[in-house]
Amino acid sequence: MTFRKAIKFVVPMFLLVAVFAAEQAAKTTTVKGYVLDSACAFTKSLKKPISAECAIACAKAGSPLVILSSTGTIYWPIADTTPSSSQNDRLLPYAGKTVTVSGKVFQRGGSTAIVISKIDAAKE
Repeated sequence: MTFRKAIKFVVPMFLLVAVFAAEQAAKTTTVKGYVLDSACAFTKSLKKPISAECAIACAKAGSPLVILSSTGTIYWPIADTTPSSSQNDRLLPYAGKTVTVSGKVFQRGGSTAIVISKIDAAKE
């Protein structure tokens, strides 16, 4: 087998294994938390949103909405499609409110992301 043929075989196999490993790393979980603007979650160290109007205004200006759990973990809502898409439209009705979300959770480099499969307004 020539080097070129070996590469054509090895690279697709490596990619297949990497995709399978990434799928295995994701755990489905349920999270309860506030939907708020990502910038405010970091720069203002908020424990809850200032208001729904503020979160909506930031989201409409392009800032990603995140879910802040009671433990302080910030969940970045992501799509599992390529190309990916913003999840703001999905979260906008819940901006400034508490939600319960279920989905696959991914962790990398200190960040936590969730592919939301179900979202509901949480009972206070």
